[in-house]
Amino acid sequence: MTMQQTSPMWINKVPEITLVFWLIKMMSTTVGETAADFLNMDLHFGLANTSIVTGALLAISLFFQMRATRYQPVLYWVTVVFISVFGTLITDNLTDAWHVPLPLSSLVFSVMLLVVFIVWYRREGTLSIHSINSRSREFFYWLVILATFALGTAVGDWLAEGIDLGYYGAALFFGTWILIVAGACFIFKANRVFCFWAAYILTRPFGAACGDLLSQPVDNGGIGLGANMTSLIFGLAIMLMIAGLVVSDRRKRVVAK
Repeated sequence: MTMQQTSPMWINKVPEITLVFWLIKMMSTTVGETAADFLNMDLHFGLANTSIVTGALLAISLFFQMRATRYQPVLYWVTVVFISVFGTLITDNLTDAWHVPLPLSSLVFSVMLLVVFIVWYRREGTLSIHSINSRSREFFYWLVILATFALGTAVGDWLAEGIDLGYYGAALFFGTWILIVAGACFIFKANRVFCFWAAYILTRPFGAACGDLLSQPVDNGGIGLGANMTSLIFGLAIMLMIAGLVVSDRRKRVVAK
């Protein structure tokens, strides 16, 4: 196995892993859940049309993201939001249009994710997000992200609805596991790359459960804010935090010069 040579013009394409990173990540998973429901049901786009529109927007954002040679906050997080919505729609199409059971789709996405990780590691020798500095590594990175969003939607819906854990129960379940992973990383000094990806995967079903909890009617076990209001609240919060990241990024580049 040989390490791929990276271009000296490339700078790591992934942001620093801070509290803001995790907040935007979890909010984007919630927006992915609620925005898909809003477009599909509230605006009556239907699953097929919503998937086509979102897929086209994701393709455009990914095109520019892959062409960039450094991390750009707006471009990166817009791509994350679109891939969140599209990943949700993949699972929704399998479940609602093709009637694939949630346990089966959860298994398929788990295997798919594992295969991508194995191929990525065998080719590049690392799964560290601090080394996303070549086109092939970024390709694997976004493929993993898409798989985690689809998997998280399937697992979150399966636990919340399939086995009647409920939205509160599912959010508590995945939130507890996120805290366990954080404890393993910071207290017991477990492998940071493993802990990062474990937490990243868990934040998807956690965000999906939180999105359903906030948006679903009270009669269905939710709080009743609705998909449009939940999407609006979290969307605005994401935009404010991204604006802060843009300002911080510009200051860092000015200092570096």
